[in-house]
Amino acid sequence: MDHYTSQASPETNGPEPAPDIKRGSGFWIDTLETILMALVLFLAINAVSSRVRVENISMKPTLQPGYLLVVNKLAYKLGEPKHGDIIVFDYNGEGQEDYIKRIIGLPGDQVVIENGIVSVNGHPLTEPYIAEFPRYSGSWSVPPDSYFVLGDNRNNSSDSHQWGYVKKEDVIGKAVFVYFPLSAMRSLVIPDLVQAAN
Repeated sequence: MDHYTSQASPETNGPEPAPDIKRGSGFWIDTLETILMALVLFLAINAVSSRVRVENISMKPTLQPGYLLVVNKLAYKLGEPKHGDIIVFDYNGEGQEDYIKRIIGLPGDQVVIENGIVSVNGHPLTEPYIAEFPRYSGSWSVPPDSYFVLGDNRNNSSDSHQWGYVKKEDVIGKAVFVYFPLSAMRSLVIPDLVQAAN
């Protein structure tokens, strides 16, 4: 019995295949593309967010010194701030030092602190995040394009009850997430404090 094979013999008279591009140049092209892509991603991420390190105790117990946060720099370009947002801002518009505090009063609000209770437009706020009740009192009318801010460590915080309001133009962004240490990883977004008090 005859046996046949289905494989064709390789052509020996055809043109030879073109040589591959040098492997060395391909490696460098791939490396350059990877670096450029990483740079573009880095710039895009920095355009919409920043990473911030907490340096002081004014936001304890919510934020401890050394915590690393993600700050959304587009939050107030795409939406409006609300009572309870934690913001990072350029103190006094000087561009030398960034502060982090919680928004208590929005433009037009009347903020009153009395007997350890913070009220906004007559509504006492429920604030489980503070270190202790404030030992100071006062009343503030928040002007247009400004915010009244307080630290959660009420009696150990330099904030609006001492030096006044934060201008809208000085706000860098909204702190949205703790990403380090891993044991403290969590969202910082909470419901509007005044709406919750109604």
